[in-house]
Amino acid sequence: MLWLLFFLVSAIHAELCQPGAENAFKVRLSIRTALGDKAYAWDTNEEYLFKAMVAFSMRKVPNREATEISHVLLCNVTQRVSFWFVVTDPSKNHTLPAVEVQSAIRMNKNRINNAFFLNDQTLEFLKIPSTLAPPMDPSVPIWIIIFGVIFCIVIVAIALLILSGIWQRRRKNKEPSEVDDAEDKCENMITIENGIPSDPLDMKGGHINDAFMTEDERLTPL
Repeated sequence: MLWLLFFLVSAIHAELCQPGAENAFKVRLSIRTALGDKAYAWDTNEEYLFKAMVAFSMRKVPNREATEISHVLLCNVTQRVSFWFVVTDPSKNHTLPAVEVQSAIRMNKNRINNAFFLNDQTLEFLKIPSTLAPPMDPSVPIWIIIFGVIFCIVIVAIALLILSGIWQRRRKNKEPSEVDDAEDKCENMITIENGIPSDPLDMKGGHINDAFMTEDERLTPL
């Protein structure tokens, strides 16, 4: 009798869990790709862990707290590794709605990934879109970074204005001194005529160089 009961249960499970069945989901794992030389073999123990994680996720859904590991069925397991699974109702011989299973998996996807050392790319629920990980809060608030950038720009602009003002002031102070030096050179310049040093025409005072005056001009007053 027990053998017949087991056969009947297996037949029911085979009907509920099959590729493309209602409320069934396909899972694909890339263990070798994710872990390389540290990859583990997929066996019955790993299948048990997967069932446990799915049951754990379902128990988080309201009114599904009675879900057990035995209610999670796996079928068509391949060596690559891929398989299909369904979650059966504890009180009836039918599968739970796909919407409930999908919601439970999405809420606990990170926990399932961590259990197998995988991520959303190497542990795929083909009909269940992955949930994006919550964005990480930056250690420094964004408004402080923006304020710091603006503050630095203002400081640099003020420094450039101050340096520009100092440079222009020095340039203005330097120009009169150069003019005075040129005039002093003209006043002190001495010319030599026929080997005799003589002062040029004094333009400021209106004086005439004595070396160029004739004898009559010296004696005759103006």
